[in-house]
Amino acid sequence: MNKYQINVVLFLIFLSLNSSVLLAQVAALPTQWTKSAEQADVPFPEYPRPQLERGDWLCLNGKWSYLGGKNVASTLDPDKPISFDAKAARILVPYCPESYLSGIQRKQEINMWYQRKVTIPAGWKGKQVLIHFEAVAHHATLFVNGRKAGSHAGSYDAFSFDITPYLKSGENTLVVAAYDLNDGRVPSGKSGPRGDYTFCSGIWQTVWLEPVNKTHIENIRILPDLANNRLKLRVNTTGSGKVAAVALDGKKVVAQLNAASGTDFYLPISNPKLWSPDTPFLYDLSISLEDARGQVMDKVNSYFGMRDIKLGKVNGVNRPLINGKFIMQLGLLDQGYWPDGILTAPTEEALKYDMQFTKNAGYNLIRKHMKTEPQRFYYWADKMGLLVWQDMPAIWYQDEDTTKTRTKFRDEYKVLIDQHYNSPSIITWVPFNENWGAFDVKNMTDWTRKYDPSRLVNGNSGFNNNPPYQKAYGDPGNGDYVDTHIYVGPNGASVPDEHRAASLGEFGGVGLFVRGHMWPVENNAYDYEPTKARLTDRYVFLMDQVEQLMRYKGLSVAIYTQTTDVEHEVNGLLTYDRAVEKMELEKIKAANQAVIKAGDQLNP
Repeated sequence: MNKYQINVVLFLIFLSLNSSVLLAQVAALPTQWTKSAEQADVPFPEYPRPQLERGDWLCLNGKWSYLGGKNVASTLDPDKPISFDAKAARILVPYCPESYLSGIQRKQEINMWYQRKVTIPAGWKGKQVLIHFEAVAHHATLFVNGRKAGSHAGSYDAFSFDITPYLKSGENTLVVAAYDLNDGRVPSGKSGPRGDYTFCSGIWQTVWLEPVNKTHIENIRILPDLANNRLKLRVNTTGSGKVAAVALDGKKVVAQLNAASGTDFYLPISNPKLWSPDTPFLYDLSISLEDARGQVMDKVNSYFGMRDIKLGKVNGVNRPLINGKFIMQLGLLDQGYWPDGILTAPTEEALKYDMQFTKNAGYNLIRKHMKTEPQRFYYWADKMGLLVWQDMPAIWYQDEDTTKTRTKFRDEYKVLIDQHYNSPSIITWVPFNENWGAFDVKNMTDWTRKYDPSRLVNGNSGFNNNPPYQKAYGDPGNGDYVDTHIYVGPNGASVPDEHRAASLGEFGGVGLFVRGHMWPVENNAYDYEPTKARLTDRYVFLMDQVEQLMRYKGLSVAIYTQTTDVEHEVNGLLTYDRAVEKMELEKIKAANQAVIKAGDQLNP
C-alpha cells in the first residue's frame, strides 16, 4: 500500500468516526428543482402567509446545526436544550431529516435537535418578535438563549411563540427540539406505520420571524355572503382597538368600514365579481388597527373571493352548486409527495408546477389527500381557480386509548379548519378517507357541518373500502356526499340519495412503467397499459364512462388517481420526478373539458 492509499484509508476511517463530516448523499430520483433547492442559502424565501401579510419579516430557512437519533437526549418536552459541538451535522431547513434535500437523509430519528444563531434587525427595536413555524412533526419545544419559550403538539398546523422576553442584543441562539414517534397515534396520514411511503419528521415547513406592536392583528375570519352582496369579517387582535377594513378591485376602493376588533361586521360588495374555476377573481383587502387617537398600530394585507358552495336540485337530482350553478367537479388525487423533499416540495416553483399541470390538463379540482400544504399552496389554488377538497390526515390507532388519540385528532382537525377557513378554493372538508382511522364518523361529519356551514362535508370518502386490520365503519348516511372509491371503475360509483350528491372520490389508478423515472422499489398500480398512447386511450374511455354516469346516474364529482407517481405507485399522470407526462396532454384536456361542458348543459 503506497502513501496515497494509506491516506485515503485514514480519511475514510476519519469520516466514519466523525459525524460532522458526511459522505455525499445521492438523490435516488432527482427533480428539475433538486439542484437549485440544495444550493439555496434560503429555501422558500417567499412570504409564507399570503392572507395576513406584513412587510417586515425574516426567513429562518437554511442551514441549521442538527443532532438526532436514539443516542441524543429525549426531545419530548425537555426542560433544557442540549449543547451542540463540532460533531453536529448541518441540516437544510425546512426539509425533513429523512429527505435527500435535508442534506443528511436519516431514517426515523424520533429525537431531533436543531440550532441556529440569529441577530434581530436593529429596526425591530421596541417591537414584539414572533417566531412562526408553519409545520413541525410532531412535538416541538423552542428554547431561546437557553430558556424554554414554548411548546406545541401537531404535525400539520402552524404555530407561533412571542420570544421577545428571551431575546438579548446581538446574537441569539435558537434551539428546537422535535419529537416524532411516527407511531400512528397522532394524525399522520401516509407518514405513519401503516402508511405507504417514507416517513417525514421534524421541521418540514418554513420557519420565520416577524416584528409586531404589542397591540396587533392576530388573525382574520372571512366569509362571503352572496345572498346579501356582502363580506362577513372578523378581526381578532392582541389588545383592543378600532379596525378599518378596505376592499379593493385593483386600485379601486369598492367598500370600506370601521368596526371594533373581535366583533363580526359586514363589508357591502355591490355587484360582486364572483370567484369560480373559470374566473377566479380575488378582491384585495387592507386592514388597519388603530388606537383611540387614530394612530395605526398594525396593518395587514389580505384578499378574498366571492363565492358560495351548497347542495341543490338540478332536474330533481342533488348536486353541489357553486354560485348557484352545477359545475362537474373533475379532479386529481394529489398526495403532494416528492422524491427529493418527501412532504416538502423542493421549491415554490415546484409546488406550483403540479397545480399548473392540473389546470393545464383541463381539471378544475384537486383532492389534497391525507396531508396539508403550506399556506402558499392554497394561495395559488385561489389564484388559479382550482377547487380543493381538503382531507384530514388520518390517525391509525384510533381504537387504542381512545380518549387520548381521538382527542388529538379532533383538536388538530379543528385548528386546520380555522387556519384554512379563508381560502375560497377549499369547498369540501374530508375528515376521513375510507376506513383508515375512521371513528364516530356520523358525529364528526355533523360537527364539521356545524362548525363550518359555508362548505360541504364528505364525512367518509370511499366508505366502501376498508383496510383488513379493522371492521368497516360503513356509510355514515349523513354529510353532503355519498362517496365510493372504485378501482379501476368508474362503473359501480355511488348514486345520489334524498339528501346527498354522488361522488366518485377515487377511481382509475392505471399505471405505466417509465424506465429511468421510477422510485427504486417494486412498482405497482391497480392496472397497467404498455404505452403512452394506450394509456391515453384508456383514460379517454374512462372519461366517456364518467360522462355517462354524470348524465344518467347523477354523478357530480370524479377524482382520478393520481397527479404523479408516488414511490412504489406508478399510476400518475406524471412520473414521480415530474420529468415525463405519461399521457397525451391535449387529448386528456379535451376529454376532461368535454365532461365539464356536458355538466354545464345540465343547468336549467
